[in-house]
Amino acid sequence: MKTARSASIVLALLCFDAFSSAALAGQTTPQAQAAAKASTPSPALPKDYVIGVEDVLAVVFWREKDLSAEVVVRPDGKISLPMLNDVPAAGMAPEQLAETIQKMAIKFVREPGATVIVRQIHSRKVYVIGEVSKPGTFPLASDMNVMQVIAEAGGFLENAKRDDVVVVRTENGMERRYRFNYDEVVRGKRIEQNIRLMPGDTILVR
Repeated sequence: MKTARSASIVLALLCFDAFSSAALAGQTTPQAQAAAKASTPSPALPKDYVIGVEDVLAVVFWREKDLSAEVVVRPDGKISLPMLNDVPAAGMAPEQLAETIQKMAIKFVREPGATVIVRQIHSRKVYVIGEVSKPGTFPLASDMNVMQVIAEAGGFLENAKRDDVVVVRTENGMERRYRFNYDEVVRGKRIEQNIRLMPGDTILVR
């Protein structure tokens, strides 16, 4: 009888332990959520990257956690931070914004150490119009050339003029057009046509 009773007690304890473990596994504490969010990998930044509208940033104060926040750059180019309110961000490199934030925070915190981490890039976009499978807007999170973006757009339709593609770019308020002959580039000729795209470029495929 003792042996059977002991076995029953052990089995009950094992069941309780398994249930408790499953319940805890289904719970996510705020600290765990914050740690998971902090460990989210950031996108690779192009060399000429500057912060733009709709980009998602994490502003981290290592000593003053209450000032830290994850923010989206508003259409007016600013972000909102606790205590600091509106801070201009668009057009700055992340390091420049961190310096600006530190200067503003010195009024409230002694020796503030702020870091700006780019979580998501939504401001860098290019457009593909015309005879491709999936015309539309495409993110330009990293360095991309004409061929790569055309591939993102699903490639050419059957009747597309692959030898007469045009990249339209606005520089200093002036429109510039770059010719792109896909057939030549594929054959390794005049590969300089396969230019690196810039945010706001439009690829026209007739």
